[in-house]
Amino acid sequence: MTAAPPPKPGQFGLRRAVLLVVQGVLSVLILLDELVRPLYRPIADWVAQRRFVAQAEAAIARMPRLAILLTLAVPFAVAEPLKLIGLLLVADGKIVSGAVILIFAYLASFLIVERIYHAGRDKLLTYRWLAWTMGNVVALRETLLAWLRASAVYAAAMQMRDAVRRWWRESRA
Repeated sequence: MTAAPPPKPGQFGLRRAVLLVVQGVLSVLILLDELVRPLYRPIADWVAQRRFVAQAEAAIARMPRLAILLTLAVPFAVAEPLKLIGLLLVADGKIVSGAVILIFAYLASFLIVERIYHAGRDKLLTYRWLAWTMGNVVALRETLLAWLRASAVYAAAMQMRDAVRRWWRESRA
């Protein structure tokens, strides 16, 4: 039995640099989510309270689980690629077009996909593969958030978020 080879010089520095970049990217995404949540959550709550949405959710809940899965897949299959297209447009310098597509795609995700999933969640999770996947996604998200929230980068991002919120409140007063 042979021992593991010693690490290459600089290997730990590269790993640390990659982890720092990942923390930075996650912090920015979470910061954006924290900044935008007050804007989209009231819209999502308002939409959820509409009678036609409640009727649609009730109809979805009565569907067989495969029909619910297919119903969920359609807007998801449209919204997720649109997010990527929006990011690519922003990266290409077409900021307004990219931002409009991103906003539309995120609203579609929040308002449509979320409502369908909410309505059919119990039946959808009877698929073992989906229950396993969702359990792992939630666990991974919680692990990443705990790791991120323990970092100095996250603390700085939250301070920036709070400063922006204070500025916004003061500018509206």
